[in-house]
Amino acid sequence: MNCQNSITLGPKIDLKQFLAVARGGAAVGFSDEYKARVRKSRVLIEQAINEGRAIYGVTTGFGALSVNAVRQDESARLQHNILLSHAVSVGAPLSPEQARATMLMVLQNLGQGKSGVRLEVLRCIRDMLNKGLAPWMPQEGSVGYLAPEAHMALVVPGEGKAWWKGELLSGRQAMGKAGIKPVQLAAREGLALISGTTSATALAALALYDMINAAKTADIIGAVSLESQKGVLDAFDEHLMSVRPHKDQGATADNIRRMLDGSEVLEHYKGQRLQDALSLRCIPQLHGAAKKTLYDAKETVEIELNSCCDNPIIIENDGNADVLSGCNCDSAYIGLAMDSAAIASTMIAKMSERRNSRFLDQNLSGYPYFLAKNPGINSGLMIPQYTQAGLLGDMRILCTPSVTDNTPTSCNQEDYVAMGYNSSKKAIKIAENLEYILAIELLSGYQSQQFLDPKLKRGIVTSKIIETLSEHIPFFEHDVYLYPYIELIRQLIHDGTLLSIAENLVGELG
Repeated sequence: MNCQNSITLGPKIDLKQFLAVARGGAAVGFSDEYKARVRKSRVLIEQAINEGRAIYGVTTGFGALSVNAVRQDESARLQHNILLSHAVSVGAPLSPEQARATMLMVLQNLGQGKSGVRLEVLRCIRDMLNKGLAPWMPQEGSVGYLAPEAHMALVVPGEGKAWWKGELLSGRQAMGKAGIKPVQLAAREGLALISGTTSATALAALALYDMINAAKTADIIGAVSLESQKGVLDAFDEHLMSVRPHKDQGATADNIRRMLDGSEVLEHYKGQRLQDALSLRCIPQLHGAAKKTLYDAKETVEIELNSCCDNPIIIENDGNADVLSGCNCDSAYIGLAMDSAAIASTMIAKMSERRNSRFLDQNLSGYPYFLAKNPGINSGLMIPQYTQAGLLGDMRILCTPSVTDNTPTSCNQEDYVAMGYNSSKKAIKIAENLEYILAIELLSGYQSQQFLDPKLKRGIVTSKIIETLSEHIPFFEHDVYLYPYIELIRQLIHDGTLLSIAENLVGELG
């Protein structure tokens, strides 16, 4: 990932910029436009409060308690109480990267100028991001928002817990060590900090970035496997693609052709069979369909990154403040997108496992069983395929859609819940599993090279991928400790190294 050093909020940001902050540590700044619209929204909400109007979560309670009035002099206490009562997610915490992503999404959400929070609250969260302070946010127990965000928001006034330089401290201690002054919340601000699809969108952005990166890298790894298994390039012919003109199918076939340009291996074995097994010849169709689904999800996520998903929202109407209650905090868009992305990623993974399996079967590959030079005393690459099977089993379970679930909450005031948070949370794990499954396939593709005529030139990209791996991984003469090599290749996928190698040689992969 090519990270920018800083990102200015105000204009729209895309997925890559979001990752530059959440993962790459880019500094966050506010544009003049951002600051102006936040200040204006605060003026409007204070105007509405001073007029004595009924405003959800400001002059009323929350959820089913919205029928209960709250006095103006109790408004600040109400905002503090909502953090205490809602910080009830449990279990293992989100990673610092995931916490950073959530904070950034909160800045994006409230920075649209429709929520009425003070700029100093957003500056506090910005400073937490820029100085590397990550709130402690238990990740289990959300139907779409509220509870994880409440743990994060508690750190703003110096409560809760936070990570500072690898140490888990009280919020006040962490803020003190980071040199950040806590901010006591005023009317409207507690609800604004926890309302919306912020954590669901943050996790979705992280997962989807990795899924798209892995899907494009799957084309590279598929090219290695096709060449190593002496495949038939006719299945990738542009004329064949043109009669079924799905854009992503054609782009995938073009990727494979470009990466295998100059392959003497494929030329040497041309004509030895009419067509390959589906896991090889169907790469354009399956990878293409999966990538279309992922890019459709990307469009949804990027809209959400630049939206106000708060409730209620404040708008100006002829100089007056209109406060509108609705449900932009619903996570159906994110949930449907990430449930679909999870299925698409699992389809790529299941094809990868099948291509890998063909390497290991002497009857299918022509190579020794499990790519072992002395099979029997050596197990070779037998067991990594078991790992793939286990990971794939988990992915299939995680592909069960979250959005079809429904458990009413808040005494049936919230009688429908989208469950998009769970869709995004499980997508994180699916993206990781996909990277490992692809890594194991590539390990086999690499090890098969020792049984393939070295005098035959490999494709323009596949040769460079093999050369890169050879700098870190030997050809196995006997059984070795395989785990470090699987982790190494997975990291080369995750950090975009393999994708950069390919695109530096043949241009951007479609």
